[in-house]
Amino acid sequence: MIIAGGFAAARIFSQDGAPMTQASISDTAIATHSAPPDARSGFRLPTHWLGVAPFFIFAMMFLILPTLYLVIGAFQNDQGQYTLDNIRQLFIDKSIRDAYWVSIKISFWSATVGAFIGLAMAIAIVRGGLPAWVRSSTMTFSGVASNFAGVPLAFAFLATLGRLGLVTVLLRGIGIDIYAMGFNVLTSWGLIIVYLFFQIPLMIVIITPAIDGLKREWGEAAATLGATTWQYWRMVVIPVLWPSFLGTVILLFANSFGAIATAYAFTGSSLNIVPIKLYAQIRGDVLHNPHLGYALAFGMIVVTGLANIFYIWFRTRSERWLK
Repeated sequence: MIIAGGFAAARIFSQDGAPMTQASISDTAIATHSAPPDARSGFRLPTHWLGVAPFFIFAMMFLILPTLYLVIGAFQNDQGQYTLDNIRQLFIDKSIRDAYWVSIKISFWSATVGAFIGLAMAIAIVRGGLPAWVRSSTMTFSGVASNFAGVPLAFAFLATLGRLGLVTVLLRGIGIDIYAMGFNVLTSWGLIIVYLFFQIPLMIVIITPAIDGLKREWGEAAATLGATTWQYWRMVVIPVLWPSFLGTVILLFANSFGAIATAYAFTGSSLNIVPIKLYAQIRGDVLHNPHLGYALAFGMIVVTGLANIFYIWFRTRSERWLK
């Protein structure tokens, strides 16, 4: 017992005879402990990047490289020499100018009308005092309808408002012939009506979070200060929602400008818009100049790219208020 106690007492003194505290003993043990394997290793495989590798590979193969190929081809001629003739031809060729003008007009009106209708519906389901199931049902339908396009959407409208469509036949049965009145679904305005089917739901999906971000304290503060409902909306709600609204309108414009499947399935080649003209160029070289087709695609990239840049900018400004 005495020998064991003396040995234990000797362990708690340093070499110079000064007593060591418990903290110094633990520090000494930690210092002598070997470093963890990751700290000792000088190189480690970046395995944490493997999860996102498929995304980068997919984006590189089907987005970045084809875009670069189109951009370079737009500034080349048949001999591979760099030139601006293809870009200049976009402004000289009347059919191309008309195609861009019709596309811009369809995109503008479908985006504007869809944005205002979608905004009104979003305000109604968020702040209109409606039952909760109305909001859930509307948001569920909007999430599905915003991605419903192409051949199914074109067929749905032709089966509804075509010359032999269900609604057309029913109206004709009560003496109303909408086609005799001048209505024609296979026109620019007919395509705008078709685009509204996915533009309105997309507006609801995007603008609803911004409306949810309006704090109740703002309305209470405005009421306390004597502001009317119109003054509250004009001075508080509209300035806060305006960047989100304008950014979403621009996004809807880009969404409509690049749509090809719905327009081609709905009107075929009868409507002169940029996506259909580019599709015809890819299939049959109707412009008799492949590089002019590249320039046509480059123009679409510029328009949609600028639209998305402005959308991101307005979205960033709106998030400052909603945080």
